[in-house]
Amino acid sequence: MKTLFKGTFKGTKLQRRKGSKLIQKSSVLFLSSIFFPLFSFAQQQDSTKVNSLDEVLVSAVRVTSKTPVTFSNMDKKEIKYRNLGQDIPVLMNYLPSVVTTSDAGGGIGYTGIRVRGSDATRVNVTINGIPYNDAESQGTFWVNMPDFASSVESLQLQRGVGTSTNGSGAFGASLNMLTDSYASKANGEISSSYGSFNSMKNTVKFSTGLLNDHFEVAGRLSAIKSDGYVDRASSDLKSYFLQGTYVGKTTLIKALVFGGTEKTYQSWNGIDAQTLNSDRTFNSAGMYTDEAGNVRFYDNETDNYKQNHYQLHWSESLSDKWSTNLAFHYTKGQGYYENYKEDAEMSDYNLNPVGTITTTDLVRQKWLDNDFYGTTFSVKYKEEKLDAIFGGGWNKYEGDHYGKVIWARYASQSELGDHYYDDFSTKTDGNIFAKANYQLTEKLSFYGDLQYRRVHYKANSYETGIVDDTFDFFNPKAGLNFEINQKNTLYFSYARANREPNRTDYEGGNVKPEKLNDFEFGWRFNSEKFQLNSNLYYMGYKDQLILTGRLDDVGNPIRANTEKSYRLGFEFDATILLSEKFTLRPNFTLSSNKNVDLAVEGQYYGTTKIAYSPEVIAGNIIVYKPIDRLYISLLQKYVGEQYMNNIELPSAKLADYFVNDLNISYEIQPKSVFKSITITGLVNNILDKKYVSNGAMWDIYPYYYPQAGINFLAGLSLKF
Repeated sequence: MKTLFKGTFKGTKLQRRKGSKLIQKSSVLFLSSIFFPLFSFAQQQDSTKVNSLDEVLVSAVRVTSKTPVTFSNMDKKEIKYRNLGQDIPVLMNYLPSVVTTSDAGGGIGYTGIRVRGSDATRVNVTINGIPYNDAESQGTFWVNMPDFASSVESLQLQRGVGTSTNGSGAFGASLNMLTDSYASKANGEISSSYGSFNSMKNTVKFSTGLLNDHFEVAGRLSAIKSDGYVDRASSDLKSYFLQGTYVGKTTLIKALVFGGTEKTYQSWNGIDAQTLNSDRTFNSAGMYTDEAGNVRFYDNETDNYKQNHYQLHWSESLSDKWSTNLAFHYTKGQGYYENYKEDAEMSDYNLNPVGTITTTDLVRQKWLDNDFYGTTFSVKYKEEKLDAIFGGGWNKYEGDHYGKVIWARYASQSELGDHYYDDFSTKTDGNIFAKANYQLTEKLSFYGDLQYRRVHYKANSYETGIVDDTFDFFNPKAGLNFEINQKNTLYFSYARANREPNRTDYEGGNVKPEKLNDFEFGWRFNSEKFQLNSNLYYMGYKDQLILTGRLDDVGNPIRANTEKSYRLGFEFDATILLSEKFTLRPNFTLSSNKNVDLAVEGQYYGTTKIAYSPEVIAGNIIVYKPIDRLYISLLQKYVGEQYMNNIELPSAKLADYFVNDLNISYEIQPKSVFKSITITGLVNNILDKKYVSNGAMWDIYPYYYPQAGINFLAGLSLKF
């Protein structure tokens, strides 16, 4: 949540809008009034005809091989082998064009993901079709939902613009996740893992199965702790997931409540080059000098946040051709981060001088209290030649930002609970779209997709200034899919995307919305023992908001518009069944990512490489299955060199790295008590490579985020 707290409208006391609270209460009553009548109207179930109704929840935002879009899928089986506590971005590390990072160095806590060089704020994330990206920062904070992977049925990563979806525009990729399906029979699961840096995860799951062939209640509780690879970069994470499901002959109704709490010691400062060589795990967060001249570290330099999500989905199969999905959602988020500030200017915290004393040591908290709610809908029509979807959504965000001083050496006139800044922001986001896949001939199909999106953002703070902007975006997409034969398919697509600035962008002033034209040309080959996906892409940007490599005073990445830029690349991934025991899954991306005629602060640099965009990204998974239910996998990842700014400063170059992980999983199926016992082991970085996956620039000086050397996680899962 570190990027969520910016905003100081100093000396002002904004009152929380009462309308927000009324909306919260009325929303609960409204959802309840809809939810319970739905049960009485739902049709009776014929268990022999229950199709994958869960897929209706994400059908509006997902694609298949019939769609001219570049994508990768991960299912529950693939996720479980490495699900030992690390965040979802780390589990996705071996997908094409993906680069992941970890502030704490071990994959637990704050983690990030980049796709085709685009950072997480540009990856549209939905959960059951509901937007998850924070509305203001546009970021995705997996630390707020620890162990969410244990409740994911499947996920799909669409690279490039992809198809129209709810939430912010996809400028690098879109990730949509489908949560657990319902279970026909009662079951339970207990899983625990332990590993390096005192990392541990404990998870309990249950399902009642379908009661009276219609109703299921399922849930999960999880707790994750880790000391982190970096000094004091600890994580204390807890989460829950609860869903109630009604299944009818043509009806699926799901009510979900899930969320989590996190307390992580801050580790987003990074370290300089000298410290990288002498003390890789050093963490400057919380460091100060006491009155006696001793260097100390504040023991509560932490980020604290809790987030609760509520979703209600009603999917209805009206006939063989028509189906609908209607969803309502509400998310409540609240938390703060705490800092020790040495020799702070008293005037910055609305404190009067104490005699001639104008500075003081103090401890501050920056708070965010936000509400996000709305609705999404879709109507699907499918016949032999036509597959069409009409849908959309409306969402509203309301956020209070405020700061408190909880201790000061010289407290001046302050009172307990005083706010030294208050800021209130709102954002509404509405969209409608229509998309269709039409079979023109036996081999050729046409894909069309039109979306209109309106965004209104209003904020008042010292950093952003007074913002009151409205954006109207029209995003057309079209493509062709040509099946040469049963094994070979070619596709071509064009997609237009527009995207509004985020909160931090406004701090830089004179910010513009971005525009993107994305062209994709691909070839898919599918046979019994060999599957291949390859594609060429060209992403041409107007006013792209590129990462500058700089961070603001609380670790937010600073971006700036570049008038013209592009990403040109070739992606390849394959699954090769060498034998019954050996499988290879290689992938690689070769790309050129350039700013054209770049000018920074009046100085012309010409054509330069875009920051954080390696030209080579490669991965490989070698799976060996010596006996039934025993899997041994070698996972390999190579990321080429990249720059941490856009002017190709030599000191800003981040070295390439190649890491190898070893994953072993063995499942035992006893005849009594347990349905299965699964033993899993993961050795990360088995060659003990000293590498850095991310960094930042403080003026001309590089700062690095080192990743852990060889480390391990081992787990045991009991299903009954």
